[in-house]
Amino acid sequence: MAIPDFQSIMLPLLQFCADSKEHTNRDAIDHLAKDFDLSEEEQKELLPSGRQAIFHNRVAWARAYMKMAKLIENTQRGVFRITGRGNDVLQKKPHKIDISFLMQFPEFAERRKAEQNKLKKKKDESTSIEAADSSITPEEQIEVAYENLKENLTSEILSQLKDASPSFFEKVVVEVLVKMGYGGSRKDAGEAIGKSGDEGIDGIIKEDRLGLDIIYIQAKKWENTVSRPEIQKFAGALQGKRAKKGIFITTSDFSRSCEEYVAAIDSKIILIDGQRLAQLMIDFNVGVTTEAIYELKRVDADYFAEE
Repeated sequence: MAIPDFQSIMLPLLQFCADSKEHTNRDAIDHLAKDFDLSEEEQKELLPSGRQAIFHNRVAWARAYMKMAKLIENTQRGVFRITGRGNDVLQKKPHKIDISFLMQFPEFAERRKAEQNKLKKKKDESTSIEAADSSITPEEQIEVAYENLKENLTSEILSQLKDASPSFFEKVVVEVLVKMGYGGSRKDAGEAIGKSGDEGIDGIIKEDRLGLDIIYIQAKKWENTVSRPEIQKFAGALQGKRAKKGIFITTSDFSRSCEEYVAAIDSKIILIDGQRLAQLMIDFNVGVTTEAIYELKRVDADYFAEE
């Protein structure tokens, strides 16, 4: 089945604690994964940042919200149990526990109201309500928003690249490759790319600062999908130079047959389409500037562990 949202996890988590014993986070995750019949792949599915499993994150937030409502409590680091209030809730056999249910508890309602007041300062009322009722965790909301912003930025960069002149596109290619650690100095790389243009090769660049190996470059500012014959021509040019490494960069994309072809030949050819090039520009700060930085922090449990 699909990974449940964090509100759907609340009631099963509280029922897991019904024995009034102390339980670890790991025990809860393992039990709930079986309860929701999650596959191993679903349990390993990561947040966009790749730093935490989605299911682990949602269990953590379900636990945090019920702790805020005083339904469970921590007894020590990574260990928790149900409270008297939590037992009272289970005795009433609720059909579901979610944010609306938790609003009946004053501690939770007060905290939630404070969160809503902060939202209203930055968004209109309808957006605030939507954020409050979202089925994804606050951390997921941040990551989804970040991915959306990055996707929009990628599209904007790609549009700029397609409108740029061929010489400016070559300059971008140089900047990205140098920022990635190739080409020695920028001057060396700049002299290498966009100079020869013979036999399907636009230029060469050093693999490292010492020039222990050479990489041949093909940089094409195209609109149409790059087809297999173009890659075959580039591969033939590499063989003519007795070269084994090449990079083919374009503002468009590559056909499936191109990917199959480069996977089957001896020469190592890396295909970089417009989307990937734009993402590399973001990752290595080429043509973009940082507008704001937000740090996501958590409690350092070791700091609060008393001797």
